[in-house]
Amino acid sequence: MSRLTHRELHMVHRIGWLRAAVLGANDGLVSTSSLVVGVASAGSDHQAILIAGLAGLVAGAMSMAAGEYVSVSSQSDAEQADLARERTELGSDPAGELDELTGIYQARGLDYALARQVAEQLTAKDALAAHARDELGISETIETRPVQAALVSALTFAAGAVLPILVALFAPTGQVGWIVAGSTLVGLAVLGSLGASAGGAGLVRGAIRVTFWGAIAMAATASIGAIFGVAA
Repeated sequence: MSRLTHRELHMVHRIGWLRAAVLGANDGLVSTSSLVVGVASAGSDHQAILIAGLAGLVAGAMSMAAGEYVSVSSQSDAEQADLARERTELGSDPAGELDELTGIYQARGLDYALARQVAEQLTAKDALAAHARDELGISETIETRPVQAALVSALTFAAGAVLPILVALFAPTGQVGWIVAGSTLVGLAVLGSLGASAGGAGLVRGAIRVTFWGAIAMAATASIGAIFGVAA
């Protein structure tokens, strides 16, 4: 393949959807499993356990979507405000902005002559894009997309929440908590490995860090369920 047409796909190109996908699936699996385990530990019947799981799936997916949309929209608003201010400064003081861009490239290791040449050529092509990328750190690679983040979070949350609900559906009533907890730990290990692989990190490390916190969450809700179950 020609070097002119070759395009590398780096891990950072996936950051827009990868973070939301991993967070959504992990949260869906952990929160729904913890809810099911907690309700089961309280001595609830099979129907109550399944209703709690389904309610957790729907509420959690909607909450994740709303939270991601608001969060990423706030980031997008801040980026747009910075771009608008930069556009105004370029119009009112182009020479000063050119000096600023030159200084940025000098700080990165270029001598003044070359930094000035680079700044002038990039300014001539697209001054706003140059300042957005090199002064503000905003580029197409990490551009915020609120709707994409919301949809990915909701769908992956629901996908993660399906596992404990299906396990609870077919598990014997008296053993729902233990079986859901065990299957969830396996699912978290797989999810952690997949997330680490997609992000270019180590598989074992990714699996351990996700599984550890999932185990803590289920242990906490199981304790609460057992306490209230005994008290009832």
